[in-house]
Amino acid sequence: MKYFAQLLNTLFFTYGHLDKMTVIQEYLARTPDPERGYALAIMADSLSFPTFKRSLIKELIQEKIDPVLFELSYDYVGDLSETLALLWPETQTVKQELPSLAELIIQFNHLDKNEIRPYLEYLLNQSNATERWALLKLGLGSLRIGISARFLKNTLAKYGGVDVQEIEHLWHGLRPPYIELFSWLEKGSAKPSLEDAIFFHPVMLSHPLNEEEVDSLITSQFNYEKKFDGIRVQVISTPQGKALFTRTGDEISASFPEVLDSIHSNVVLDGELVIIKDGEIGSFNQLQQRLNRKSLTKKLLLELPAGLIAYDILFLEGQDLRQKKLTARRDLLENWFTHNRAPNIVLSDLLLLREAQTLQQLKQQLLAENHPAVEGLMIKHKESVYIAGRPKGLWYKWKREPLTVDAVLMYAQRGHGKRSSYYSDYTFGLWSKDKIVTIGKAYFGFTDAELIELDKWIRTHTIQRFGSVREVKKELVFEVSFDAVNYSSRHKSGVALRFPRINRIRWDKPVAEIDHLETLIQLIKN
Repeated sequence: MKYFAQLLNTLFFTYGHLDKMTVIQEYLARTPDPERGYALAIMADSLSFPTFKRSLIKELIQEKIDPVLFELSYDYVGDLSETLALLWPETQTVKQELPSLAELIIQFNHLDKNEIRPYLEYLLNQSNATERWALLKLGLGSLRIGISARFLKNTLAKYGGVDVQEIEHLWHGLRPPYIELFSWLEKGSAKPSLEDAIFFHPVMLSHPLNEEEVDSLITSQFNYEKKFDGIRVQVISTPQGKALFTRTGDEISASFPEVLDSIHSNVVLDGELVIIKDGEIGSFNQLQQRLNRKSLTKKLLLELPAGLIAYDILFLEGQDLRQKKLTARRDLLENWFTHNRAPNIVLSDLLLLREAQTLQQLKQQLLAENHPAVEGLMIKHKESVYIAGRPKGLWYKWKREPLTVDAVLMYAQRGHGKRSSYYSDYTFGLWSKDKIVTIGKAYFGFTDAELIELDKWIRTHTIQRFGSVREVKKELVFEVSFDAVNYSSRHKSGVALRFPRINRIRWDKPVAEIDHLETLIQLIKN
């Protein structure tokens, strides 16, 4: 644990990508198995680890630290793990050696719930501030050290002198601590075999299409489809078993069993997870009601049955089709669909671009239908092979223009990671009769320079504090963009925004002129 804590601390204060890559490679080279494999899994967020509940951390804080001192410190530091790590009382004059990262992970995974607290307290007592910070970050599931899974795969490729696509191919078929992966990268054994594994294949992504790029496209070279507002998924059905993955490789098979039950052939499909009831495709708001459910009732499965809109085929009868052109894959998909029909499996239709019709007109025609599950147009090059990642010039998405409202800032909260010193998470509201009600929260859409300016304004216009949250004078207006709005029983306002973000800061606009909640309700009705 000691060396892993040092690694995280170094990465946190290292800003250049190449420098971070060097730090990780040096750590991998000097650290034995299985320690380095578990460290890699933690940084890639692919390790199953029993997280510490925040309620447990709060209990420890109340017992060990003066509450006023903690609140003042937390407000200044802005990060729960760092604050507790710095304030934890040093009671041990002679400290024992911390267990290795591998030993610690194994130990936590074998503890009963009532054993976690005393063991955590023991570790905190034996640790220095950096080790406590790393341990709490691990347990709370919030590393935020500026490293993505894709970055780690590139680092591994450079470390082993292999192509990153080989790492991508293997990644989801292997499990921590990746001993066979490191053995191959260090030329100690052959490339790991995935012959009998059920694993996710990294997906091909699209680029947003800008208005100025539209005229540069040779329209006859592309296929056109509806862009559905669901969840991108990969459906795997093989002799070894079945699985349903999100676009990032998270398995959600248990949440949507009816989708897997509808597929009986040896195939891997790329598509959109949606609600399909009586042949009608539902809205994303309906799909959200099925997400993160610990249990599925018969009533829920009947009211909100999930289905798949299939738009690509990656494997068929064990044959890898990803190096075939899109047109060839489409023919195979249509043929597969003809022989494998099911009520909740739908084929994504190809849209016809008429000879005299422009792309703008096709998009307008599509969006004029005002279908709740359609958010734009997909544009895919007919010659494109299926490449993991976001290759240029092959696939585009052209979404509807975002909706906007003028809302007032009500609360601000400190950010995380590099933003932990700034108030960067903003809650905003609209008029509802004679009072202002909260309608959402946003934490992006502004520049670094604007963040500094906003942070300064928030500190000088605070009227109340609640830990890391400040209530501010209701004077600063934001133009807030969002993709959709729906009714929501989970929000006091009765509505929920989809992907809200700050579009503009309206320093000039008085709060009396912000929009009313009725504006959003009318958008839903329309």
